Amino acid sequence: QSKGKKPLFVQLVLDNIWSLYEAVMKRDKGKIEKIVTSLGLRIGARESRHADPKVQLNAICSQWLPISDAVLSMVCNKLPSPLDITAERVEKLMCVGARTFDSLPPETQELKSAFMKCSSEGTAPVIVFVSKMFAVDAKSLPQNKPR
Repeated sequence: QSKGKKPLFVQLVLDNIWSLYEAVMKRDKGKIEKIVTSLGLRIGARESRHADPKVQLNAICSQWLPISDAVLSMVCNKLPSPLDITAERVEKLMCVGARTFDSLPPETQELKSAFMKCSSEGTAPVIVFVSKMFAVDAKSLPQNKPR
């Protein structure tokens, strides 16, 4: 950077995102068409002609860089396997607040072995772990949006 050169991430990733954002916000149809064709995307006519440029930007980005695929691939590549979890970690995950594992009901304590096995057998118990919840306005859910 001291020689006036951009970091590699900026050159390869951010510059492309910024140029797309700039083209859409300035309504540069020629540049937008060039970007869409070079990326091999198909943007609907409805999104292309929408008055709000964010709709067109969302349509392009959701095809070019779909967040669901990116998050899922990062989870698969970066998170450790559940089979590698230690017994102490399982006990911490199963306890809430100041409760200790020994204070849990015996039925709950029996789930520890199933938790550590991560079995997909039909007889294995189903264990769901909610790590964080976000409040979402009911109007923003897909089934509540007007068509």
